[in-house]
Amino acid sequence: MPEKDDVAISVTGLTKIFGDRKVVDDFDMEVKKGAIYGFLGPNGSGKTTTIRMMCGLLTPDGGAGQCLGLDIVKDSREIKKRVGYMTQKFSLYEDLTIAENLDFVARMFGMPGRKRLVEEAVRDLGLEGRAGQLAGTLSGGWKQRLALAACMIHNPDLLLLDEPTAGVDPKARRDFWDEIRRLAAKGVTVLVSTHYMDEAVQCDHIAYIAYGKKLIDGAAEDIPTTIGLSTYVVKGPDLSALEERLKHEDGAGQVIRFGAELHVSGTDKAALDALAAREAGGAYDWQAKKAGLEEAFIYLMAGAKDNFGAAPEEVR
Repeated sequence: MPEKDDVAISVTGLTKIFGDRKVVDDFDMEVKKGAIYGFLGPNGSGKTTTIRMMCGLLTPDGGAGQCLGLDIVKDSREIKKRVGYMTQKFSLYEDLTIAENLDFVARMFGMPGRKRLVEEAVRDLGLEGRAGQLAGTLSGGWKQRLALAACMIHNPDLLLLDEPTAGVDPKARRDFWDEIRRLAAKGVTVLVSTHYMDEAVQCDHIAYIAYGKKLIDGAAEDIPTTIGLSTYVVKGPDLSALEERLKHEDGAGQVIRFGAELHVSGTDKAALDALAAREAGGAYDWQAKKAGLEEAFIYLMAGAKDNFGAAPEEVR
């Protein structure tokens, strides 16, 4: 466990109920300062609801905790002043310019020296020459940069990102995550809600959440090992037929198509190795590989039970 001074968030037993549905169920977590922590799970799993409770933005119906050294219930107003929140949907004013949007946000937080702050934000995020451009005319990638600049203009200690790179091109996505890592290196703690694997792999730590329950959390690279998942990559002709056959074989806990190859995984390594040995030498090439986050995610989701059907709109 990290030392107390290194902990940004520590919560136990967080529970949230909407109507007759328990959408977050007895959630515990500790997040180290400066970490990039990804909350991974399907839509409706309670990721955003959990994060908002952890940061004092939503009052839990049960449980307790601290965020940035403050009580998440009693001190929620103070916590909010130290949090930057970037929503999935662009939420700034499209009929204002970049500079006007940033000035508005700085004014909302009561920041002194707003002119200087806006100029610094424009420069730091590579928006020079665009300060006078209307936000509504920006591309998805530039809107994303503007939203991040607005989140950070009051120098928060904690940054919340809700599906931050949805709908942007790969180059803009890479640039965005370069900036997030730069902020984390300065000590900003980052919580990311996502169901995109290529976004999750950017995180230092991962928490898998399904239907209000935390299934597992830990260092991203350790998750597949913690589950005990082994994987083989299979290449060859007519993969569709092979895929159907392997689904009924002992040791093949899951068979997933990745383009021109199959990923065959299971938690019984001996049975999976025996299957690979039986199949070796035929028309297909079997190669052992380290199980990745995507195999782990699919494995965990396959065993998760939806306890409350269609989630209400606020459960994300």
